[in-house]
Amino acid sequence: MSPAPSFKNKSKSSIKKRAKAKIRTKKKDPLFVDGQRPRPVYVDYKDIELLKKLTNRQGKIISRRKSGCTAVSQNAVTLAIKRARFMALMPYVGE
Repeated sequence: MSPAPSFKNKSKSSIKKRAKAKIRTKKKDPLFVDGQRPRPVYVDYKDIELLKKLTNRQGKIISRRKSGCTAVSQNAVTLAIKRARFMALMPYVGE
């Protein structure tokens, strides 16, 4: 049998400390106006600047978790992006 490991020889520099957990702030919905959801929720498919913020480099639609959209606004964004792609205002595939 091998002897039990000794912990006395370890220096303090070799012991790793845990990183502190970051406090997460809730992401703001990019479609909200003054903190209020516009009714009805409509995203203009001609607003390319907004739609480009909600797609990644490959041209894929960014998920709700990353963008901070609510379910209703994410649905409106998806519809607007698909319309803009169909009208050739946005690419189906990225750069």
